[in-house]
Amino acid sequence: MADAHTHSHNHGSPKSFWKRIDKAWVATPVILALVAIFLPSELGYAVGFTIENIAKTGVFISFAVLMVAYLRATGAESIVASAFKGNEVRMIVLAAMVGGLLPFCSCEVIPFVAALLALGTPLSAVMAFWLASPLMDPPMFMITSSGLGFEFAVAKTLSAVGIGLFGGFCVKLLASSPLFADPLKRQSTQASCCGDNPLSGKPSWAFWRDAARIKTFKDVAFENALFLIKWLTLAYLIEALMIKFIPAEWVASVLGGDGVGTIFLGALVGAPAYLNGYAAVPLVQGLLEQGMSQGAAMSFMMAGGISCIPAAIAVWALVKPRVFVAYVFIGISGSVLAGLSWAAFTA
Repeated sequence: MADAHTHSHNHGSPKSFWKRIDKAWVATPVILALVAIFLPSELGYAVGFTIENIAKTGVFISFAVLMVAYLRATGAESIVASAFKGNEVRMIVLAAMVGGLLPFCSCEVIPFVAALLALGTPLSAVMAFWLASPLMDPPMFMITSSGLGFEFAVAKTLSAVGIGLFGGFCVKLLASSPLFADPLKRQSTQASCCGDNPLSGKPSWAFWRDAARIKTFKDVAFENALFLIKWLTLAYLIEALMIKFIPAEWVASVLGGDGVGTIFLGALVGAPAYLNGYAAVPLVQGLLEQGMSQGAAMSFMMAGGISCIPAAIAVWALVKPRVFVAYVFIGISGSVLAGLSWAAFTA
């Protein structure tokens, strides 16, 4: 009884409540309240801007939600397993492509990759998969196309696969070095928070014939709709205030122009400042309107995706610090190369 009482007391404490609460849901009303208090004349503009852009993105949000729900309900993620069979070069190529094209969360990736590493799968293929997976997936492609244009979305997809290939072959070349020797922290797999390993088994494309898969479709659609609306609402609100109060001249002077320095800076700023791949789209859209260069925008998004918390935790949880540092270094280097390539293409 004492233990139960203590647990109940701790569970209801302000500190415990703050840990459990979703900060993104809190941030939006807090920002609106601060605007209403200190800048009441701008409240209507901020709310109107946010609603207008959410409405414009609505078709893309709906398509993205239905697409990821379908892929999850059918078990299409199990295709990932086929990328890690056969010749090492083939594995690297397929891992980069699959990682950059299929949607799955970090809790799915951790047990799957842990099992692969424990079974002796080359770290080169795993690194290719790890680098590409947080950068692009079907719903992110739709949101990026909506906010930054179809060409930018295609370029980001190609860059995601390219960074995966870059990282995979870098690791292959240095596989015998002390840097990548014995990479795994522990030789045991971890349980997935999604239940059974979602990357095992075979896809069932006609998911509507199975009640459990129908439930998965509904649950995933609901969860992803909330996720996208939550982050895009916050991002569009921040974009509205950023456009209104951050001088365009300042952005243009720091992140604008054709210099290589702006691309490096975009990657260095993107790494720690990122929210997630969806929320970054409106923010980058606003920065581009204020003078951010195309190359800096690309390097910002690529470096931020690789270093964002879910992606970084998935890597940190499994490998030794030196391998994690290599992951970050390769990711940022690849992001700069992606920014340089996109800048050259759009010049």
